[in-house]
Amino acid sequence: MLRPIALLVLSTLPLAAANECAPGMKPSSDSTFWNGWGGDGANSRSQPASMVGKLSATTVPKLKLAWAFGVPGAKTMAGQPAVVGGVVYFGAEDGTIYALDAHTGCEYWTFKADAMVRTAITVAAIQSGRYALVFGDVKAQVYALDVPTRKLRWKTKVDEHAWARITGAPKLWEGRLYVPVSSNEEVPAGNRKYECCTFRGSVVALDEETGKVLWKTYTIAETPKPSTKGPDDVQFHGPNGGAVWSSPTIDARRKLLYVATGNAYTPPAASTTDSILALDLTTGAVKWSRQLMAADYWTFGCTGSRNASCPGDNGPDFDIGASPILWRNDHILVGQKSGMVTALDANAEGKILWQTPVGKGSALGGIMWGMAADDRALYVPLSDQIGPAPGGMFALDPATGRKLWSTLPTPRAAQAAAATAIPGVVFSGDMNGRLRAYSTATGEMIWLNETAREYETLNGVAARGGAISGPGPVVAEGMVFAGSGYGVFGGRPGNVLLAFALAE
Repeated sequence: MLRPIALLVLSTLPLAAANECAPGMKPSSDSTFWNGWGGDGANSRSQPASMVGKLSATTVPKLKLAWAFGVPGAKTMAGQPAVVGGVVYFGAEDGTIYALDAHTGCEYWTFKADAMVRTAITVAAIQSGRYALVFGDVKAQVYALDVPTRKLRWKTKVDEHAWARITGAPKLWEGRLYVPVSSNEEVPAGNRKYECCTFRGSVVALDEETGKVLWKTYTIAETPKPSTKGPDDVQFHGPNGGAVWSSPTIDARRKLLYVATGNAYTPPAASTTDSILALDLTTGAVKWSRQLMAADYWTFGCTGSRNASCPGDNGPDFDIGASPILWRNDHILVGQKSGMVTALDANAEGKILWQTPVGKGSALGGIMWGMAADDRALYVPLSDQIGPAPGGMFALDPATGRKLWSTLPTPRAAQAAAATAIPGVVFSGDMNGRLRAYSTATGEMIWLNETAREYETLNGVAARGGAISGPGPVVAEGMVFAGSGYGVFGGRPGNVLLAFALAE
């Protein structure tokens, strides 16, 4: 069960070989934290005033680089940090988990997972009174790592499919971890000889203390079976797809879990692809589903010649890759790669309340990784990466969908990374490596940092910033933490974690 995690004490942590913290050093904490992907069960990605220290619309323009940490051999900084008890935890491309002092950047310890860790880190206060870091890797394994000993408490593989992976952060709630399962099977499906496809997305509930599987619910109830034939008479299978790319959202009042699903790969497409599903927290039963796009079939075979392994009437690849946001316990706010923002009624089994387009959408377009919401507005970063007019930050009224303001970047660049809000400010990174802060009142840009450059790092690792995509900035300890580097899908590679603080 989640407890007051900011009280974590790490004074006895084992030391690392380079950039090590001084023996006996204790983290200096102001008892503020950012835990998991969305910062709360609703996935609001919005820090309250009590958690941001002296940061505000007035002071954010004074942010300066405090330290830079280089990740050896990395090209993509896809693991969003957690900041708990004065320590920054994040996962890296080679599977290394780092524990750094938030204020100085010195290294307390590292742990090596079996594969790349691109999920956000969650710090769990387990029932025995110990603390654990919880995360997933791209081999579909979930880990619980004891703090401060670094001992592996348990490791559970949640899906046996060869292409299964965990991209979204497991969500911790009342002694259970809710694990989203996604897949890279769209990649081999680009080969015309590949018998596409047999993966189905799922959510798996694990016991927080032991890692035992309590239930598993597939996003597609039917097991894939032979369907149509592809090029060269290669057998297709279906229904398939429905990957869960993002961290689930908790509705404690209704005891539901909201899950966003991706596209299908080949026909026939299940009615639960490109959908929001509501699962019972206790049993995993699907209580309702709301599809936002039907018949959306897509694989990497659809990016080039139609002679590849692609359905004849392939769709636009309009996944719902961002976590739903539960706003004021009634509205489920959904951003889709179509560029459409939708509000669903939590009181009426997902009935559509309003829809507002903010972009044109594409396979790398629309809303990619996440929005942010506070009491006043929903903040929507626009990707549209391969379109003629990429980028932009939009503020919508969550109750009506009315546009409050919009600000386009100069120069234009896709804003694919998740947004993060604090009172008066919303942060957003772009594919050119620019990290911006906007006034939530007017949309005016009040701070800009060009992260795509070389850095002198604390740990002596040669480091350079690049594109910013996937995780958004994390705000805690009166500081802003952000990775720079996204060496996939045309993004500039990079390998640096940056920490910004107010200038004295």
